[in-house]
Amino acid sequence: MLLTLAWGSLFFPGLFALCTWGLRRARPEWTDYDCVMISTRYWLAQEYVWFLIPYMVYDIYAMYLCDWYRTKEQNRRHSLTIFRNFLSKNRLMITHHVAILLVLVPIAQRFRGELGDFFVGCIFTAELSTPFVSLGKILIQLKQQHTLLYKVNGILTLSTFFSCRILLFLFMYWSYAQQKEISLFQVPFRIPVFCNVANAFLIAPQLYWFSLLCKKAAGLFDTPPAEKDG
Repeated sequence: MLLTLAWGSLFFPGLFALCTWGLRRARPEWTDYDCVMISTRYWLAQEYVWFLIPYMVYDIYAMYLCDWYRTKEQNRRHSLTIFRNFLSKNRLMITHHVAILLVLVPIAQRFRGELGDFFVGCIFTAELSTPFVSLGKILIQLKQQHTLLYKVNGILTLSTFFSCRILLFLFMYWSYAQQKEISLFQVPFRIPVFCNVANAFLIAPQLYWFSLLCKKAAGLFDTPPAEKDG
């Protein structure tokens, strides 16, 4: 997992640096701005959204499969009742996945045209917290909640989730303000209304999930009563 994350962290910036260097060599008459802007429009940034579609479908099925195996001890079979219970327990996550498939993918691939590359790239960075969230669930499955690794991973989960899924939106508004040379507080009134609405829908579940992570973290580092009395 960490090796894959490391390769991804090297691949995209490395590809950007290589394209920028190659354009400066091949087109010396171009400005640095031209080279940088063209280097960011690499085909993989566009195609990755298509690559995301089967992942979202697979992830919904994988969540259902995990839920089914969790109830397998009760000799249950695949049924409409189990599926409805699954939808009820995971409605926020499923809504999140379906919204990405039906709303964000068409916007990112068709409706935005040549605009918004920076914001699409920012949204991609939200997945930086996913490996730590996944590792935490694996450690729980292995009953390793008492280990130092689990606590360190919890800190990394909170920091990356907060930075890449919550502060990210503030950073995007701040970047727009810097680009247009306006105040940060003016940004919501300068951009289209649907952008503010879309960002509100995106950040709302992130705030909820972050609150759940904070509750788990508080329980993790809370001192048991026996230790306090001692």
